[in-house]
Amino acid sequence: METTTNQSRQQNLTGILLMCAGVACLCINDGLAKSLMDHYSPIQIIFMRNIIALPFAVMLALKMGGRRALRSHRVGVHFLRGLIWITATVLFFTSIHLMGLAEATAIAFVAPLFITAISALFIAKVGWRRWAAVSIGFVGVLVIVRPGAASFELVSLLPVATAFTYALLMLSARFVDGRDSMWTLLLYLSATSAILTGSIVTFFWTPIRAEDIWLFIAIAMFGTAGMTMITQAFRVAEAPTVAPFDYTALIWATGLGWIFWGETPDALTFVGAAIITLSGLFIIFREKKVEAEG
Repeated sequence: METTTNQSRQQNLTGILLMCAGVACLCINDGLAKSLMDHYSPIQIIFMRNIIALPFAVMLALKMGGRRALRSHRVGVHFLRGLIWITATVLFFTSIHLMGLAEATAIAFVAPLFITAISALFIAKVGWRRWAAVSIGFVGVLVIVRPGAASFELVSLLPVATAFTYALLMLSARFVDGRDSMWTLLLYLSATSAILTGSIVTFFWTPIRAEDIWLFIAIAMFGTAGMTMITQAFRVAEAPTVAPFDYTALIWATGLGWIFWGETPDALTFVGAAIITLSGLFIIFREKKVEAEG
């Protein structure tokens, strides 16, 4: 019994470390995208990132899932998810280009609240406690965005739109064939994004400067590494254990924004981020409790 407990603790620790490392990689990915947005459109950045990462995604899928991971039983759903993913990424890249990295990241963390709200309306019953958490979380968004204040700008709604689109992406996984592994999902997300952006990238293309080539390679590597480690984290540990560590992105985003762009979020942004984070954590733990009771 003690051996089983120790093994479970070790798996949870491994999952937490993988989650934290994966989140850090994705935040660096976002920072690189913010730098590239000064010269390139988000469509071109997404295309380059996915076309560079695709061979690695294929090799990873083969290694982790075998040849079966290369085949999907419902390809059309993956193309729909790819379109949603591109939309979310374009919205987020545009938001971090026009806003502070930490501010945009904090607002985008209302995605779990959107997932809960959409699920309650169309998928499953949600109790009053989680509805209260959703409402409080959106109060956190209002604290950061401050509609009606002199400092309010419509661009601050972009991360909100990002969060809503990302929630749709997460919920769309329900329509993926159950025989498709998570490695198939990751591979097809990268492949469909490359195909869809590749079909229109000529309209947005800007010649790539020699000094930016390494940035495109880096964004592909960090993005792929981040998604892989986060996926592994959920494989080796319990979801309610590792999910809260997704919020470490706020620390990374704040640090990167301050070091490279001199961005310092104001006090209300920190207050709003705290409200959003606590609401999201409550929903995670509440869902765990509901599952345990059910």
